[in-house]
Amino acid sequence: MNEQSIIEVINVSKSFKYDTIIKNLSFSFYGGNIYGLVGGNGSGKTVFMKILSGFLKPTSGVVKYNGQELYSQIEFPSSMGILIENPAMLDYLTGFENLKMLASINKSVDDDEIKKLMRMLDLDPDSKKTVEKYSLGMKQKIGIIQAIMEKPQVIILDEPTNSLDKKSIKILIDYFKLLKSNNSIIIISSHQSREIATLCDEVIQFPFLGNDDDENS
Repeated sequence: MNEQSIIEVINVSKSFKYDTIIKNLSFSFYGGNIYGLVGGNGSGKTVFMKILSGFLKPTSGVVKYNGQELYSQIEFPSSMGILIENPAMLDYLTGFENLKMLASINKSVDDDEIKKLMRMLDLDPDSKKTVEKYSLGMKQKIGIIQAIMEKPQVIILDEPTNSLDKKSIKILIDYFKLLKSNNSIIIISSHQSREIATLCDEVIQFPFLGNDDDENS
């Protein structure tokens, strides 16, 4: 079992010009737990996920991964799987070819594991159909697989169940529980509070505009 990872978010705020999206958010994420970010469109969930991922620097505050400060001591967490907004893929390749190409970077997952995950979500790894001909649901599945296939220490998924059928959502939830047992930190956003509540160990409600007493959310 992997050593437990810890993400510390300390008084993080993010503003765009005069619009404050996140104010004084402090929270600790621990390995072996699933966390939910709940809120409507424009509530700040995606902004917060980009901050955690190293894509967007906070206006103020600190994010630490296992004691190392993001944007200062490290530029990017070493073991992270991300799906934020639309999955980035090469349209002229098949789903399997896209995943195999990504897997070749770290060489930590083999073809058999990729094919297993594709079949788990009802995708045919041997299909010659290119991604440009995929439905939205099929593209979403490929995006999810690329984020989870290496079983990273931190998994950040923005609205992962969008465009998925109920069967695929159930399969995905069961797999999240398996990753949780591997001591991964799993952070999932959703505008469906009921879906999040049944899956997650803790939930942060957005928009998060700070607490007067500065306690953790």
